[in-house]
Amino acid sequence: MTDTAVLTPRALLLDMDGTLVDSHAVVERCWRRWSLRHGFALDEVLRIAHGRQGHATMALLLPDRPMEENLADNARLLAEEVADVDGIVEIPGAGAFLAALAGLPHALVTSADTALMRVRMGASGLPLPDVRITAESVGASKPDPEGFLKGAAELGVAPADCLVFEDSPAGVAAARAAGMPVVGVGAPAAGLDPTAHVLDLRQVHVSAGTDGGIRVEITPGR
Repeated sequence: MTDTAVLTPRALLLDMDGTLVDSHAVVERCWRRWSLRHGFALDEVLRIAHGRQGHATMALLLPDRPMEENLADNARLLAEEVADVDGIVEIPGAGAFLAALAGLPHALVTSADTALMRVRMGASGLPLPDVRITAESVGASKPDPEGFLKGAAELGVAPADCLVFEDSPAGVAAARAAGMPVVGVGAPAAGLDPTAHVLDLRQVHVSAGTDGGIRVEITPGR
């Protein structure tokens, strides 16, 4: 990207892990233990896990296991994740990005449950948006679009007028399925063919647009 790109959505829908919060170290630690218990290579698990609820990942890896076992296993995994905040920091620029969004229509749409969302946003020093769609809010995990569609409905904005910020293949697929343009965050997201791409949120400047919308300026990579 050589020039500043300008997008003019009416609302922003924001993923958490990998988009606002760098929780990579915790995710690897917890899934590494799970992988060892179940005989999987960590890389194989992480390729599927990023962006999905834990039980959805387990269902893909252990298709013959009853869902109630996946749900119980996921509850144990979530407890481990909630207890582990070592190394959690904001994605560069996330604090300033959220501060600039104060008073503008936006929502957090995460595959984390409420407890994990609060722990990770708190550990990274980030404020919680007023509108939050968590694992308890939906019946289907990303890449299903339900979470993003619910976020749009909560804000009273048509899906096509929302702009999603995401980092994972499952999240980008969910945004596309919801009919929403998406900004890919982080180097790996460039390969997901997003509408626009940034290395981190320092490349994004938001301000009030016209008619109650939002002006999103994306500057060249640092």
